[in-house]
Amino acid sequence: MLVSARSFAEYRAMFTLGDRDLERRILDCPAGAASFVAEAGRRGIDAVAADRQYAEHREELGLLVERETAFKRERLAKETAGFVHTWYADADDMIRRWTANARTFRADIAARPERYVAGSLPRLPFADDSFDLVLSSHLLFSYGNRLDEDFHRAALLELARVARREVRIFPLVVYDTGAPYEGLAALREELARIGVPSRVERVAYEFQPGADEMLVLSTAGHRAPARTAPVRSGPGTAGAVDPVRWRHREPGA
Repeated sequence: MLVSARSFAEYRAMFTLGDRDLERRILDCPAGAASFVAEAGRRGIDAVAADRQYAEHREELGLLVERETAFKRERLAKETAGFVHTWYADADDMIRRWTANARTFRADIAARPERYVAGSLPRLPFADDSFDLVLSSHLLFSYGNRLDEDFHRAALLELARVARREVRIFPLVVYDTGAPYEGLAALREELARIGVPSRVERVAYEFQPGADEMLVLSTAGHRAPARTAPVRSGPGTAGAVDPVRWRHREPGA
């Protein structure tokens, strides 16, 4: 799986993020080396990134992404030859942009390490309703031919557990084939039965052909079952110092 480094502007388009959305507390999971949280911080937006890579490769992840994308240049050019070149002119342009985004990520994770939490789906180190809005891109459904239905079910339930209002997932097609994820309808039905309705929305972003929709889970009426184990705390986890962590629980928020 290629670790991505997409930008704040791409996130706004992929997830149809309006100004009101950006006033909420946001989780990006898995975030990879994206510059979304870094750029959000510059704008005063309350955003946190979570990724399993932060457990062992925090300091060098951005550099690893730079080197990996450059090393795989020929493969990326071949794989994206038939893609929609609205955001990227070609593979070289994509590599240049990802390199710049990865460098922004590197600077921010060094400056604000508490905003980058080591965590992996389907079990995240956050309390219930820790975030108003959860964003998840290019893992669920994208790797639907590698990650089974049980993983997808557990991951969706976990994202719903930590989201007080909504979960948005993009895209809904398998990366290797470009085909829609076959199990989506069944998973949506299961979620609806436990109080998590969902809808599919078209977005103003398309790179892989046909990958222009997101899944939105409405979690306001959902209460997850109690956990059997405590949430971890400590450096690099959800228990790290974060003075605005519970801002969304204040009256009027």
